[in-house]
Amino acid sequence: MSEFEKMTSGLLYDSSNEDLWNRRVKARLLVEKFNQSSIANLKERNAILKELIPHSGRDMYVEPNIRVEYGENIYIGDNFFMNFDGQILDVAPVHIGNNVLIGARVTIATPVHPLDAYERRPFKIGDRLTTYEYAKPITIEDDVWVASSVTICGGVTIGKGAIIGAGSVVTRDIPAGYFACGVPCKPKRLVTKEDKMYASQGIKR
Repeated sequence: MSEFEKMTSGLLYDSSNEDLWNRRVKARLLVEKFNQSSIANLKERNAILKELIPHSGRDMYVEPNIRVEYGENIYIGDNFFMNFDGQILDVAPVHIGNNVLIGARVTIATPVHPLDAYERRPFKIGDRLTTYEYAKPITIEDDVWVASSVTICGGVTIGKGAIIGAGSVVTRDIPAGYFACGVPCKPKRLVTKEDKMYASQGIKR
């Protein structure tokens, strides 16, 4: 089993393995290129983004700056928007559905370090200093809105249509259709028909 396979399967893996290092360097170069691209050339910017996150659907729009760990472990549906300064640490797979909105300064973080202090310590393999780490996947289902400055931790699923309030830290699953917020993030109430705004403002689609 390769270190990449261990990593994406949630097993302890050698974090400075050469293959993983090369994959991270490739992603960082694309991130650097994307973040330096001009708003005046969206065609070029979108092409860089598609190379960085190849498993993505139609109409993906991301504001710079973005940070990702690998890019190749991110799976995004159609109509995705991420605002400024987003971070997706995709050590384990990150699955994002259709019509998802991500606010500014959101962190989606799959990496986990061992709880035992000895197991966290760096050690040498030959001349190379490394650590053992692992990761837990994250799933964000269709029609979710994640507001600004939210942190989503590994192992979490956010259900379809849920809303995560600004500044929340999501450490547990959030059920579909709920507004949730807080540190730690907890479901507060269902989003209901009383929350609809179109009819009151005479808007039709």
